[in-house]
Amino acid sequence: MSRAVRYQRFGGVDVLEVVEVPRPRPGPGQVLVEVRAAGINPGEAAIREGVFADRWPSVFPSGQGSDLAGVVAEVGPEAPGWRTGDEVVGFTDGRASHAELVVVEAANLVGKPAGVSWEAAGGLYVAGTSAYAAVRAVRPAEGETVVVSGAAGGVGSIAVQLARETGATVIGLASAANHPWLTGHGVLPVEYGAGTAERIRAASGGRVDAFIDTFGSGYVELALELGVAPARINTIIDFAAVEKHGVRAEGNAAAATADVLAELVARIDKGILEIPIARVYPLDEVQAAFRDLERRRTRGKIVLRP
Repeated sequence: MSRAVRYQRFGGVDVLEVVEVPRPRPGPGQVLVEVRAAGINPGEAAIREGVFADRWPSVFPSGQGSDLAGVVAEVGPEAPGWRTGDEVVGFTDGRASHAELVVVEAANLVGKPAGVSWEAAGGLYVAGTSAYAAVRAVRPAEGETVVVSGAAGGVGSIAVQLARETGATVIGLASAANHPWLTGHGVLPVEYGAGTAERIRAASGGRVDAFIDTFGSGYVELALELGVAPARINTIIDFAAVEKHGVRAEGNAAAATADVLAELVARIDKGILEIPIARVYPLDEVQAAFRDLERRRTRGKIVLRP
């Protein structure tokens, strides 16, 4: 037996529970991973609440979670390349990583370098690939200016760093408490709220070439007000604005490959990319972890440790 997060119906955090489940067994092309860290993400909360029930139906009892890092506990048949004891970073499409043990497709794993922390590795996949896809979608270049909303959040904190690698000037919208972190990563911080457009114009010299929205709440309209072309605006959350204005919506699904994950892991290992960890919760405190996440006030990732 092992423990895993489950919920029996759509609802708030109170439907989440940690229960005993049969020990998973890997099939052909799969490995069993003993999870050391698993990130939590806003999309998981939305799925649990039933927001995407039409798009992604749920079968109850449902598990949750995609991000994971851990140690290979068992290798199934036809899963070459992995051995028991290997430290790995990966993802599952089975809503299953918030657990002590999870079966993962062998092709969805990459090796974890010793210099990459369990927390950074376990919280990387969804936020990292979302940020990677969003930056790629708006194509920032040296000499240009790109604005990122939610710049200190799980996705935004990675997106600003990847955008800086292109040589572009990056303006990050965040609360004043997060401005020192942004400045330390070469980002020009701007506080959100009333007067944001004027502050962006002042920081950018009046020219904004691209906009990455990780927060929603009208930032697509703000980007348009600033004169950014729809083809160079990307939102990972405001799908109504995508339909209305024809902006881009590249996110996790657009970069959900082991190759991209390996590229991001290598950046962390080389010290090029930081994955800020807001807080770490034990698996038993999954409800508290999601309450924290849903306040939308954390810097970086919240991670579960089974």
